[in-house]
Amino acid sequence: MTERFRPAWVEIDLDAVRANTRAVRAAAAPAGVMAVVKADGYGHGAVPVSGAVLDAGAEWLGVALTEEGITLREAGIDAPILVLSEPAPDAAEAVVAGGLTPVVYTLAGLEHLAKAVARIGRRDSLPVHLKIDTGMHRVGCAPGEARAMVDAISDRAELHLGGVCTHLAVADEPDDPYTGEQLDRFDALLGALVASGVDVGIRHAANSAALVSFPAANYDLVRTGIAIYGIAPNAALADRISLHPALSFKARVSYVKTLPAGSRLSYGLRYEVTRSSRVATVPVGYADGVPRNLAHVGGEVIVGGRKVPIAGTVTMDQILLDVGDAPVEVGDEVVLIGRQGDAEVTATDWADRLGTIPYEIVCGIGPRVPRRVV
Repeated sequence: MTERFRPAWVEIDLDAVRANTRAVRAAAAPAGVMAVVKADGYGHGAVPVSGAVLDAGAEWLGVALTEEGITLREAGIDAPILVLSEPAPDAAEAVVAGGLTPVVYTLAGLEHLAKAVARIGRRDSLPVHLKIDTGMHRVGCAPGEARAMVDAISDRAELHLGGVCTHLAVADEPDDPYTGEQLDRFDALLGALVASGVDVGIRHAANSAALVSFPAANYDLVRTGIAIYGIAPNAALADRISLHPALSFKARVSYVKTLPAGSRLSYGLRYEVTRSSRVATVPVGYADGVPRNLAHVGGEVIVGGRKVPIAGTVTMDQILLDVGDAPVEVGDEVVLIGRQGDAEVTATDWADRLGTIPYEIVCGIGPRVPRRVV
C-alpha cells in the first residue's frame, strides 16, 4: 500500500461499534440483529466493523452489492450475509459461490440464481429472501405477486425460501401513519402465506429508525445500519438507546498566516476577516468529504479545544480556518468530526446545517482519507 504523507485521517473506535451493537441487540430482543455494512461500513470500514459487530452478537451482515459480500468472504468472514437487492444476472454465480443470501423479487432473478446453483454444482439449495414492496416503491414485488414468487421458488430444487422482508419508507418520522399501513400490508401477506402452509422463514422489516418507534416491525430480525455506528436516525432512538459515535475525522494544520482586517478568503472571496486574524490551512477538502458549501452554512471545526469557523469556500484539497488571535501552529490537531477537550462536532451537526442526513456525511468521507482503527 502506498505510504500516506498527508496529515489527515479518520479514527474508527471499534469498542464504540461493539457497545452500539449490544445496545441495539438489547432493544431488539427477542429479534436478532443484522448489521448493515454496505458502502464500506458507511465509511467506517466494512471488514473491521463486521468483525466487531459479530463479536458483539450480531447474527447477520447486510450489504448492497455482491462485490461487498465477496470482499467480506475474502477477509475470512463466514457469517450469513444478505445482499439487500436482487443481484444482477452476471453476479448470480458469484453470489452462489460466495455463499451469499440474495434478496429476490423477479422471476427472471430467480431463474438466474437457480441456473447458477446448477452450473456450480452446489449440493444444497440456495436460500433466498423475498422482498415485498409494501409502499416504498423502490424494489420488491407487489403483494399480489408474492404468491407466484413463492411458488416459483418452491418449484426450483436449487432454491428455497429463507425469509420474507420489506422496507419502511418513513420510519424516521414516528408520527406518520404510513409505516403502520406498510406493516398492515406486510402482516396480511405473511398471514396469508402461513395460512396456506408456507414456511416464510425469517421475517424482517425494521431499520434503525423503526427499532424503538415501531417495535411491531422487529419480527425475527432487525436490519440496523446507522445506529451501530453511533448515530441516531431520529430523536426517538437517541432518547431510548445510548449510542456512541464510532468515527472521528481529524487532520493537522499545514500552514498559518496573519491577515489584516478586510481580507477576503478562498474561492469567491465570500468570507471576510473583520479584524487582524490568524488564518490556518488544513489539508482536507471536498474531495475528502468536507462538503463544499459547509462554510457558508456556519460549519465549524475544533482546534485548540475550541470551535472555530471554516473561513470561505471549501476547496478540493484544503480548508481555511479563522482562528483569531489563538496560538495555533503548524502541526496542531484539527477535529472536523469528533471531540477535542470539551468541544464536539458531530456528523449530525454537519447534516443539520446542510439540510441532509448524517448517513450522507459519513459515507461521503472519501478513500483519500486513511482509516485508523483505535
